[in-house]
Amino acid sequence: MLSRHAIRTLSLGLMTAFSVLSAAQAGTVSVVTSFPKELTEAYKKAFEARNPGIKLEILNKNTTASIAYIKELAVGQRPDVMWASAPDAFEVLAHDKLLQAAPEVKNPEAPAKVGNYPLNDPENLYYGQALAGYGLMWNTRYMQAHKLAAPKEWADLVKPEYFGHVAVSSPSRSGTTHLTVETILQGEGWEKGWSQMLQISGNCAAVTDRSFAVPDGVNNGQYGIGLVIDFFGLAGKYSGYPVEFVYPSVTAVVPANIALVAGGKNAEEAKKFISFTLSREGQELLFDPKISRLPILPNASFGAKVPANYPDAQAIAKRAKVSFDSKLSGDRYQVVVSMFDQMVTFRLKDLQAATKAIHEAERKLKAKPNAQAAELLKQARSFAYSPLVSDSMIKDEAFLALFRKNKKDVAVAKQLTGLEDMWNSKAKANYDKARELAGQAVALIK
Repeated sequence: MLSRHAIRTLSLGLMTAFSVLSAAQAGTVSVVTSFPKELTEAYKKAFEARNPGIKLEILNKNTTASIAYIKELAVGQRPDVMWASAPDAFEVLAHDKLLQAAPEVKNPEAPAKVGNYPLNDPENLYYGQALAGYGLMWNTRYMQAHKLAAPKEWADLVKPEYFGHVAVSSPSRSGTTHLTVETILQGEGWEKGWSQMLQISGNCAAVTDRSFAVPDGVNNGQYGIGLVIDFFGLAGKYSGYPVEFVYPSVTAVVPANIALVAGGKNAEEAKKFISFTLSREGQELLFDPKISRLPILPNASFGAKVPANYPDAQAIAKRAKVSFDSKLSGDRYQVVVSMFDQMVTFRLKDLQAATKAIHEAERKLKAKPNAQAAELLKQARSFAYSPLVSDSMIKDEAFLALFRKNKKDVAVAKQLTGLEDMWNSKAKANYDKARELAGQAVALIK
């Protein structure tokens, strides 16, 4: 049995240890983010140097996983800050009351809008921390070696000469890719946008499971062209890789956001970090060649610190054809990512085969026109490049609501799995039929 003195000593030791642990926790801000290490390490180093009593804990997760992670945790166990590129992800968190307003963190020097798009949430639940557009990056050496012209528009990538030279990541694994897909859908309309996206995907050599795998592949010449958010292309270019980047006319400039999570551990310290990222000092970090993001503050306010020929976000936004609707994107978020996976990610080989057959038939038909073959080819294209969800269905609130239900509910999970399995099977059948029809068209061309 312990003596009274030993018990008192043990108690004091436990109290001291608990105090140290509490102090350590009080001085730690946990940040869940999809951003790459080059960015998070730069901010961690600069912020901790300015705030020696606070440590940053970086939890790197893709955007979809970040949302799920925050939703699963109880109040007091959640991360303090959410930091990601996808504005619709913040709409989802705001809808579920998982964000906390902190109007005091805003930088008064920042503009209210970029183009027509509000920089910050009107209820101060999240804040624009950087600006981003969507476009195409390509490896100049690769393009020269394969005698390919540099693309300027998304529509260029449906051409047969780009077959096997393009890469994209899965929007279910990458918030930035989801925004790219959604930008095309909003710019072209649901039906035409999906047709274009499926044709581009049919030309793809790969659908990667993380967004950074696309720019890495283009930088090192594994792929010729990548569909990316601008900072991937700009970071490659300004870091010395043989790459170029272009904003298509069908693009949008929207904020990459940062927000205080409701029910986090250390709200006050978290506010200090958010405020730092929005400050002039925090904004200047965006010009680091490894980061290469567009600041929320006008380029002119940084003077000589802006790299030569650096893109101007307001100018890009002014000429961009898409006025991005984050609510629309958020409402159909799960449908879009699920459809892409079932039609593209999990059926890429079938889509590639159908696309290759269609390109071959088009080539032969161009050399020797044939009305019957042309009709078969038209049917083949319809089978291969039509979305499985119609424009009217995507506007059905009951249909959209199904995808927002709790997937841990067995009945909900069973219904969604059944629907996705049907999409997957239907996609395969359509691609097989398209390949068959294209083959029949070729057979008619003598």
